[in-house]
Amino acid sequence: MLRLALAVVLAALPLGTAAAQPELAPGRELTETFYAGRTGEIWERMAPVMRNALGSPDALAAFRARVEAGLGTETAVEAEAVTPMGGTRVYRRRARFTRAPGLVLVEWVVTADGQVAGFRIAPDQQAPQPPAPSEHLERRTRADLRLPFDGEFFVVWGGRTVEQNYHAAHPSQRFAYDLLVVRDGATHTGDGRRNEQYHCFGQPILAPADGRVVLAVDGIADNVPGQMNAPQVAGNQVVVDHGTGEFSLLAHLRSGSVAVRPGDRVTRGQRLGECGNSGNSSEPHLHYQLQDGPELGASAALPAQFTDYLADGGPVARGEPVRGQSIRPAPAAGTEDPR
Repeated sequence: MLRLALAVVLAALPLGTAAAQPELAPGRELTETFYAGRTGEIWERMAPVMRNALGSPDALAAFRARVEAGLGTETAVEAEAVTPMGGTRVYRRRARFTRAPGLVLVEWVVTADGQVAGFRIAPDQQAPQPPAPSEHLERRTRADLRLPFDGEFFVVWGGRTVEQNYHAAHPSQRFAYDLLVVRDGATHTGDGRRNEQYHCFGQPILAPADGRVVLAVDGIADNVPGQMNAPQVAGNQVVVDHGTGEFSLLAHLRSGSVAVRPGDRVTRGQRLGECGNSGNSSEPHLHYQLQDGPELGASAALPAQFTDYLADGGPVARGEPVRGQSIRPAPAAGTEDPR
């Protein structure tokens, strides 16, 4: 499920080689503006999902006051870097503060048009969080899985490390994916306050492989972007039993779009519903995972290896997509890529 805390952070990458000074400038400017207490200027640049998460300019100002009270003031910058991520740029800064015993991480996610899509200040975890243990690390997927969509999606969370995939810290979601559509560096058009403005909203979601539907949930309202429905975690969803001891869970589907019922036989590529924003979701996206049973939380997560797809334009015969990749089904033999 796409996470939303104080700030929506769609990128949290390892600190890499320092970028050229001009690339550091936007992140530095935002940081200094925040430190100076000019939170109104930052509010004006925040993406709608950020504004919805915080609620008001006063809430951002209050957060800044809590940061100052808890951490004190910055005394030294130990490292800075900028990393491109799905059309955005992620500025990360490790610094020392007067009241913090260790390093503090300051992170900004800035879109191509200059909007702030993510922001956090937190104690820096020098040692990466270990992923949850799993008995299935060497398991080869038995079902012939295709990507559960046509067209190109972006991997927000995916991979086997917690840095690549926050789900990896949780046993029941150890190998899960969060996927959405990015165009021109943004996940939506306009101000992003309506689900219909998001590129992935309403996109057909397809059966990854042949199987039988064992769970189909519909009728849960789609969230307003920036809000979440935590009690109904998966929202509208479909679970398909592939007959191989593997079950595909496709979650957060659009309300009213689920096209199958329990007991239905489905074929690989058959339409199951549409990408939506129901359940514990802050903006439209698809949550996909493979598991050894029908129930989320009570089933063990399994590695999901997809076949015949393109990752960042390169062919993959069989693989597990990872965070930051743009993926799409490979064109059939003898046809051209429709892009």
